[in-house]
Amino acid sequence: MSARRRVLLLLKPLDVYPPRPPAVPNPPSTATSSTSSPRGLDQKILNYLNDRCRVHKDTINFCQGVLRRKPLDWEPVLRNNLSHPIRCADLVITIGGDGTLLQASHFLDDSVPVLGVNSDPTQVDEVNKFSDEFDATRSTGYLCAATAGNFEQVLDKILEGHKHPTELTRISINLNNRQLPTFALNDVLVAHPCPASVSRFSFRIKSSREASSHLVNCRSSGLRVSTAAGSTAAMLSAGGHPMPITSTGLQYMVREPVSPRYLDTPLMHGLLEPDQLMHIAWYSQEGVIYVDGSHVKHSVQHGDTIEISTLAPILKVYLPEKEHP
Repeated sequence: MSARRRVLLLLKPLDVYPPRPPAVPNPPSTATSSTSSPRGLDQKILNYLNDRCRVHKDTINFCQGVLRRKPLDWEPVLRNNLSHPIRCADLVITIGGDGTLLQASHFLDDSVPVLGVNSDPTQVDEVNKFSDEFDATRSTGYLCAATAGNFEQVLDKILEGHKHPTELTRISINLNNRQLPTFALNDVLVAHPCPASVSRFSFRIKSSREASSHLVNCRSSGLRVSTAAGSTAAMLSAGGHPMPITSTGLQYMVREPVSPRYLDTPLMHGLLEPDQLMHIAWYSQEGVIYVDGSHVKHSVQHGDTIEISTLAPILKVYLPEKEHP
C-alpha cells in the first residue's frame, strides 16, 4: 500500500489586513451627503478592503475543505512562521498571491514542487467600476495556477499525474565569495538603502567560453537582475522585456544612470546566458542586496564584491495552463 502524500499548506496571514471598522452599506446620496463625498468614498474603500479580507479567508476555508476530502496528510502553516528548509513534504500549496509563493520558494530546493492558489484575484468589473474613485486592483497571481474556482480540479490533475510542474530558473548570489542561502525566483536589486541616493559600482560579464566584457563603471539608482519569471514584474515596468517563462538566462538593467551618455551603452541593459556570471564591485559607503522585493535583504559596504549567476537549483512550479510553452 502506497504512503499518503504529504502536503504543506502555506497561508498568507489575515493580519496583513489592518484592523478596520465593520463594513456598512454605502450611505444614500443626498444633497449634503453622497457616495461621492469624502465620507462616502471612505466607506466604499473600507467595504472593499473588508471584502478582500473576507475573500481571502473564504478561500483558505474552501481549500482546507477540499484537502480534508483527499487521501492526503496535510498541515497548515502561516508563511511568517517558516524558518527552516521544507523537506518533509511532497507538495507545497500556497494560498495568497505571488508574494506567498515567492516566500515559499526561499525554503524550497529542486525536489518539492509548489502550487500557488490566488486567494483574492482581481475582478475586472470591479476595477472598471471604481477606476475613477480608487484602485480596486486585487492580486495578480501570475505564478498561481489555481483559484478557489478551480482548486479542486487542478489538485486532482496533480494527484492523478495529469499536470506536471515547470522548472523555473533562479538566481544565485555570492557576496565576497560566500554563497548567500536564498535563491531569487523573481529578481535581485543591488542599490543604496536610500532610494534618493546614488549607487556607485562597477561590473563586468564573465564567461566560460569567451573573454570577459570590459569593465562598466556606473553611478545610478542601482542594478536589477531578473529571471524569466521576474521579467514581467519590476523589470518590465522599468523598460525591460518579457522573457519566455522557461528561459534559462537572466536579464539585467542599470537603473537610471546619472550620465546621459551611458543611456546608449549596450551593457546598460542585456542578457546573461547560463554559462555567464556578473561580477560587481560596490563602491558606495553602504548598500543592500534585495532578493525578490523586500522579502530578503543583505547589507553590503564599500569594497564588497557580488557575483550573480544561474548556478542555483531550479524551482518546480505548477503554472497556469497559459504559461506552459
